[in-house]
Amino acid sequence: MNRPQRQLRTVGRSGKLPYAVFKEMLMDPGVPDSEIAKYLTAKPKESGPFDPAIVPDPSKVAMTAEGEFDVESAIRWGNAVCRWRRQARFERRVANGERKPVLVSEGDSWFQFPFLIDDVVDQLESDFLIWSLDAAGDTCDNMVNRNPEYMQALVKQKANNVRGFLFSAAGNDVIGEDLLGQPVLGRLLKRHSPGKDAAWHVDSAQLATILSTLEEAYAKVIATIRLDSSFTKLPIFIHGYDYAIPGGFAGDTRRPIYAKQDEWLGGPMKKKGIMDVDLQRDIIRILIDALYDMLDRVAGNSTSTHVHVIDARGILSKDDWADEIHGTSAGFKKVAKLFAEKIGRGIRNR
Repeated sequence: MNRPQRQLRTVGRSGKLPYAVFKEMLMDPGVPDSEIAKYLTAKPKESGPFDPAIVPDPSKVAMTAEGEFDVESAIRWGNAVCRWRRQARFERRVANGERKPVLVSEGDSWFQFPFLIDDVVDQLESDFLIWSLDAAGDTCDNMVNRNPEYMQALVKQKANNVRGFLFSAAGNDVIGEDLLGQPVLGRLLKRHSPGKDAAWHVDSAQLATILSTLEEAYAKVIATIRLDSSFTKLPIFIHGYDYAIPGGFAGDTRRPIYAKQDEWLGGPMKKKGIMDVDLQRDIIRILIDALYDMLDRVAGNSTSTHVHVIDARGILSKDDWADEIHGTSAGFKKVAKLFAEKIGRGIRNR
């Protein structure tokens, strides 16, 4: 009970929060992420489009050898800490007898953006109990093939009457980075040709290859879940993001601390000679629409497949984007409202 006062007195004397006190805050899942975020910063050069490198701010936290070890030894420190905190909150809420629908989530930074933004899953926690496997920067290949965790989690949550599965896994493959850390748009776009429309500038063969790989992965996840006789009708919820806005245009007010304004979309487009803002945005619309077309094929008739596509296109206004790819906390609140409505209907009609 006296901890907040002790923190304030210590900060007042030294100008920095001792790492031991900072770690105590991290290890208490009851401390809001927004409170911890005050003591964090980012490393832009180490961040990816769906993978912000978040670390303690050395100007605000008095780092020690223990602290440096904690950060360096954890693969993506922010992801590791947030995952532990979420799962600890889940277990505490279940132990306290909270009666809300239980979900398992596996996804990328729309489902887990460490500390700095209240992402979709953060926003859903008030309505659901969510066992989160999410990690910023996670790829579809890793979630489905290299390090699949979702079935183990679903089986574990049978004890809590799991009601649905959330999956978010296509971002890096369409508007993110490839395995070499290069923007996918570098492969997906042709060089600018005056007078040609947005569709012409998309390399349709490359896009088809990417979407085919994604379709196989999503189908594998669904088939794997359905192999368990308890989950033949378990609602599965997937989505294809919103129409992202390439950055770096005149008047762009977004200033993320973890990336350049045009690092992932605007910059790669400019390298292809695509400078017109409207053309850039039309290209993104084509890519996102193609992703939704693929998801619709995977889902089929949701009444019989129990696979639901949550269509977030057009939900975020231009002021709802924190960067080129992620919503602000207020923006993700709008997206989460859509999710909550769709999830509610899906689990009721199971």
